[in-house]
Amino acid sequence: MKLAFRLAYKNIMGAGLRTWLNVGILSFVFVLIIFYRAFLIGWQEQGIQNSVAWEYGYGQLQNKDYDPADPFTLDEGHGILPDDQQQNLVPVLLRQASIYPQGRMMPIVLKGIDVDQELLRLPTQKLRESTADIPALVGTRMAGATNLKAGDQVLLRWRDKEGTFDAANVTIAGIFSTQVPGVDVGQIWIPLRKLQQMTGLPGHATLFVANSNFVSKNVDGWRFVSQQELLKELNAAVQAESISGWVIYLLLLSIALLAIFDTQVLSIFRRQREIGTYISLGLTRNRVGNLFTLEGTMYSLLATIVGGIYGLPIFLYFGTQGIGMGGVEDMGFGLSSRIYPAFGFPLIITTFLLVVISSALISYWPARKIARLDPVKALKSRH
Repeated sequence: MKLAFRLAYKNIMGAGLRTWLNVGILSFVFVLIIFYRAFLIGWQEQGIQNSVAWEYGYGQLQNKDYDPADPFTLDEGHGILPDDQQQNLVPVLLRQASIYPQGRMMPIVLKGIDVDQELLRLPTQKLRESTADIPALVGTRMAGATNLKAGDQVLLRWRDKEGTFDAANVTIAGIFSTQVPGVDVGQIWIPLRKLQQMTGLPGHATLFVANSNFVSKNVDGWRFVSQQELLKELNAAVQAESISGWVIYLLLLSIALLAIFDTQVLSIFRRQREIGTYISLGLTRNRVGNLFTLEGTMYSLLATIVGGIYGLPIFLYFGTQGIGMGGVEDMGFGLSSRIYPAFGFPLIITTFLLVVISSALISYWPARKIARLDPVKALKSRH
């Protein structure tokens, strides 16, 4: 085996520029696959972390009449959950309302949340500390759309449980920055008890956000939506992007492997006298074929080394500095303006094995011809 490695290394080094062209193309594919897959993994992980921290928690217990995709269910989609079943849950009440910033009407979802909660990253302590009659929190997107600043007042109109309209000024107690539009765009947060009082719905909630200690169980009139189900759209988007990415991977890898295949076919054609000499000296055809397969595989081994030399600094830089993604916050998922690729050891190893095994298979294909080669004719060959 040691001799085979020496011969294979000597032969591919003797090919000169052709070898380094193959190595260069294959190393580029190796680095690109790792980088793009790490980008998608980082995208998914950041989206999950942000969504869990700001909106979903560890699942939601939703009223059976509430449909997150249908705003018309907000009027009836609420109920009372017994106090003894509210452990490890944060109640949230949702109602339709309108605000009038600078004299223009804007429909919103008015959300009431327990001011003492610590599960979600919403800065509800500002609601608790405010002395305003109706303190409110808005996100930076909402603040930008309404030109509201901390301390400003805006007219709010809502309907109570009887459908009667009422109105009052709310005071912006704080503005928070988040990458999750589901808690920001078109929404205003106020204290839960205040909203229950305003709407005549004491003790009512539309949904409850669960913490890590919550144990799912059947509750009459309520349904539990798991964290995995809440994150389904995000995971589906990443999966779709991953599939399209594999199309690019396979295309680039095919181009690189085609170059290796052509090199191996040409090498076997030009080195027939050498092959005949090996067989005449006692090497079996299989061992000679394995030698040529090893040569093709060594292209991938060299490619990973070369790719590591220039790829590692790239990975380290983007892994710490991130990739700017302007406008990605408005895509509907909890994505940051900078995405940090997740370069993990398993990712590098699986990509390495993919490249090496693919190179070995594509090198073995033309090497099979050696098993049918007549050594006498090979020795007489002019090539």
